[in-house]
This record gives sequence, structure tokens and C-alpha cells, in this order.
Amino acid sequence: MKRRLLIAASALLSALLLAGCGSAPRIEDYANQSPRLDLKTYLNGPLVAHGVFTDRSGSVKRRFTVQMQAHWMGDVGTLEEDFVYSDGSKERRVWTITQLGPQRYKGTAADVLGEARGEAAGNALRWSYTLKLPVDGSVYEVQFDDWFYLMDDKVLLNKATMSKFGFKLGEVTLAFVKP
Repeated sequence: MKRRLLIAASALLSALLLAGCGSAPRIEDYANQSPRLDLKTYLNGPLVAHGVFTDRSGSVKRRFTVQMQAHWMGDVGTLEEDFVYSDGSKERRVWTITQLGPQRYKGTAADVLGEARGEAAGNALRWSYTLKLPVDGSVYEVQFDDWFYLMDDKVLLNKATMSKFGFKLGEVTLAFVKP
């Protein structure tokens, strides 16, 4: 009986280890995808986004809408985001985004620890940063791994994984739309 239990536990552990060995997407994987995402073109003028935050189990915990205004002066862009959540609460974030070179970006915002880093290829952008997230009177530093995919000249989809100490806390899914 112990032997069967040990074999079953070993098989389960092996399966879990193999499941974790899948290759994660890389930005280069999207280099040949179109339409090509150009942040200076897409993030220019008014935008609106609709999104949800889901917990680890996939349950929707918050719904929200974001009204945005974006503009660029040379290689420096400003993205003003005004969030309205389904519970009526509001939040504002203003990003300063700098193009560092072809398809490479950095960004700052008041509630972002240090700098966000981004890289684009084809129709995709990967954006990584640490956000100072207020929850019930405390502030937690959580990591965001954002992936953006340009669908056409009007729609940009975003899926962000939120984690702490390497453990997934949930996901944010957004659909950006240009009027």
C-alpha cells in the first residue's frame, strides 16, 4: 500500500513539474503578427477601456471602465487614466511613457514603484512593473506582467497577470477602444 501511494505521489509530482515547464510566451513570438502596434499612434487622443479583475479561481471581483486621454511630444507620451469601478469608487493614474528606442519603452506613474519596462513586436507589447496597490488601509507591492494585442486600428486587448512573491493573485482583462 505504501509503495502504491509513493508511486502515485511521484507521478503527481512529475506531472506538476512537467506542467510548469511549458515555455512562456516571448515578445519575439509576435514579430510577424499584424497589424503592427505603434504606441505613438494607438495611444494618441481619447480612448475608453472596459475591464474586469478576476481572482486566482477566475471569479470576477471588480468591473471597471477607464476614460483615457493620451498625447506625445517627441519620444515622451502622457497617458491619463480615470477609472470608475462598479462599486462607484474612482481612481486616477497618469503615466509618463518614454520611447527608448525601436519598440522599447519605459514608464512611470505615482503608484508605480520604480519604472515600468516595455517591449513591442508585431501586434504585441509586453509591459512589466510593480504597482503600489492599496487594499483595506494597507499598501501592497504587486507585480504586473501585462500583454497587449492590437486587433485593429480601434481595438487593443490587454491581459495582465498580478502576482506577489511569484504567486499569482489574479488577472486583469481589458478591451481598449478608440472612438
